[in-house]
Amino acid sequence: MKVLHFFKTYWPDTFGGIERTIHAISKGVQKHGIQSEVLTLSRTPEANSIAFEDHFAHKAKLDFEFASTGFSRAVFSRFKQLSREADIVHFHFPWPMMDVVHFVTSNRKPAIVTYHSDIVKQKALLRLYEPLMFRFLGDMDSIVATSPNYLQSSPVLQKFRSKVEVIPLGLDEASYAPVEHSMREKWRAKLPPRFFLFVGVLRYYKGIHILMDAAEKNGIEIVMIGDGDAGNFQQEAQSRGINNMHFLGSLPDEDKMAILDLSIGLVFPSHLRSEAFGLSLVEAAMRGKPMISCEIGTGTSYVNLHGSTGLVIPPNDKDALAAAMLRLMDDDALAQEFGRNARQRYVENFTAQRMADSYASLYRRILQEKEGAGR
Repeated sequence: MKVLHFFKTYWPDTFGGIERTIHAISKGVQKHGIQSEVLTLSRTPEANSIAFEDHFAHKAKLDFEFASTGFSRAVFSRFKQLSREADIVHFHFPWPMMDVVHFVTSNRKPAIVTYHSDIVKQKALLRLYEPLMFRFLGDMDSIVATSPNYLQSSPVLQKFRSKVEVIPLGLDEASYAPVEHSMREKWRAKLPPRFFLFVGVLRYYKGIHILMDAAEKNGIEIVMIGDGDAGNFQQEAQSRGINNMHFLGSLPDEDKMAILDLSIGLVFPSHLRSEAFGLSLVEAAMRGKPMISCEIGTGTSYVNLHGSTGLVIPPNDKDALAAAMLRLMDDDALAQEFGRNARQRYVENFTAQRMADSYASLYRRILQEKEGAGR
């Protein structure tokens, strides 16, 4: 069986959360005899069309971007060619361009879509896009939600409830290089003795302003890993005299895991639904660390269970965030219990292989149903 993944970007151009998910699925389904290929856009398609761990990343020329959406003329012919060779097309939502490509090329291959997130920020454009979006989702053979929480809270997914199933995102622990003792010691010497860690691109929905207010209130040391608007936040912290927030920028996985190991736990204050799952939470669970997150009706509260793997607080509440940090700071036994539970929850629910096995079963079922309907 051959599966074609279709999304707006992929390695080596970018390697964020959705890209990691595509990679983990492609790698994990190989043991089921399923070969994957990926089609995305790139400003340098010839140079960036490249093999990546036993699957091929095809690129079509990115012409321009508008409202976080990449557009391409060349992608129509590339998609038509590659989908013709595939048994199943696996779309990754949201990306309006793929809806257009699906219909313009008259794609009739069995198709599923992983629904990673509602469209939250572009509300005005969403009203224009909705008719195409609903037609596209209605044309899919299956829609995958990444958590039961998101399925229940998304009005879009509720419209297609009969064809939605839940497959949580997962991470491959083996894809992370082992953390050497010397790496931990290097960071131990540079960082405060006790601190919480934030990991993520510093975007509007990450709740950094709330974390800054909480840090000012409780004085607890916080290490920040991630780029985005880091410079602006760092400047604001300095202007407010908040010296207990340490901005490290983007770091390789080995450094990130070493710092995570040294931390009390992960603080994850995302306060808007744009945070649909939170793979940084899965990384923390994988390393056996307690978590603090907000209840925003998405997968964050599926990964982090309140009172079991960490603490879940109301969104946009600096006092609750400051208090949650103090509670774990002052209660080592509770933090360690949450960490052990988080590790067990990762093993049982969020491994990449578990995710890939679920997709392999879905691929087979969709093909069997299509073949049965064609008889």
